[in-house]
Amino acid sequence: MSLALGPKQLQLFALCLCLVPLAINADLSFLFGNITLFNVNFKTPTLLGRSLTVKSNVHIDNSVDPNIQEDSHLNTYSLIKKYGYPAENHTVTTDDGYVLTLHRIARPGATPVLLVHGLLDSSATWVMMGPNKGLGYLLYEQGYDVWMANVRGNTYSRKHIKYTHLHAKYWDFTFHEMGVYDIPKTIDYVLNKTGFPQLHYIGHSQGTVVFWIMGSERPEYMDKIICMQALAPVAYLKHCKSPVVNFLAEFHASIVLKLIGVHEFLPKNEFIVMFNQLICDETTITKEICSNVIFLTTGFDKSQLNETMLPVVVGHAPAGASTKQMQHFGQVRRSGDFRQFDYGWLRNHWRYNSITPPAYKLENVKAKVALYYSQNDWLAQPTDVEALHRRLPNVVSHSLVDYPEFNHLDFIWGVDARELLWDRMLQSMRSYDTDNNIDTSN
Repeated sequence: MSLALGPKQLQLFALCLCLVPLAINADLSFLFGNITLFNVNFKTPTLLGRSLTVKSNVHIDNSVDPNIQEDSHLNTYSLIKKYGYPAENHTVTTDDGYVLTLHRIARPGATPVLLVHGLLDSSATWVMMGPNKGLGYLLYEQGYDVWMANVRGNTYSRKHIKYTHLHAKYWDFTFHEMGVYDIPKTIDYVLNKTGFPQLHYIGHSQGTVVFWIMGSERPEYMDKIICMQALAPVAYLKHCKSPVVNFLAEFHASIVLKLIGVHEFLPKNEFIVMFNQLICDETTITKEICSNVIFLTTGFDKSQLNETMLPVVVGHAPAGASTKQMQHFGQVRRSGDFRQFDYGWLRNHWRYNSITPPAYKLENVKAKVALYYSQNDWLAQPTDVEALHRRLPNVVSHSLVDYPEFNHLDFIWGVDARELLWDRMLQSMRSYDTDNNIDTSN
């Protein structure tokens, strides 16, 4: 079924989606002019071993392992410590005043690796699946000194030397500032603490975006990178299939702000309902999936999502973002270019001396880069990843995951992520290490 609507009809249709359950079991294509906002095949998730209706009051707590319940409430430091690993908290203050928390699974003397999370995520993403399933633990077991960043605005980095998170000024940032301020300062801190001249970098989703920006705007930091492992790399979003990002790209700012918040990204119930009906069958949905904005943005692959760990996932994600940050993703989708934030032609001229925002200089990203991508990724579509590949000057490898349904979140949470992806990545990292005989005995 296809619906071709003008702007006013589009707004009306969106509001109807919020109010009226879709009683169809078919493909829905939602067109805005020549742009396809949504192109979704309704599915019936069977997670948690049961089906839950939208209005269900059923809770999963009764059937959940108490250990998992506890993990859903523990912070990153406490999770690491609980499972017997050497946990550390560190604090980094950026040049523009944001106070960031950095978590470490400490192996002093070992090669440092910095893990940078994706959109709406935090450092918890690398450890919340537990030992043997969390990439943070795996890297430690492989002999690395593991550092996990938290960018401004997420659960662990909501402080500023001048503002509180209740001030509008606090939220005046996008992923541009993360790449220019957060990641460079974090890298300097890790290298200073460890005494190493370089580190490995692993980024997922937005964690790759901020690396490209750092390379573009702070190219001197490329000399501090052994190799960048890019999981689900995002730069261009021309072929993006995420209904949330496509919505942000096509709707007028006044409508968007009413639905997602003016400063902090706080989606209203109407926003959640609108999109959960686009990715879930309304009669047999899993409530915890279809009401969580991170899944509504990226989609999910039920065969790779560990249903037992779902309470831990929803306990830690989404972890926070600014509205401006989300709007910037929408702008990248709309323009088809990877460029700085668009303030409108007048403010652009004042800020950039140009009526259009400047494109990021990907030719400056001269560090070694390994790209890993998948067919079923709503945000990092293979065509867009190939466009990125052509622009980067030092791609040492690019790998399509050999599993057609592999999804954006499977890169970090997938049941078979180690076999399908991580082992290959670890082999790549080892090939660039100067010392391949790291002591892993303690």
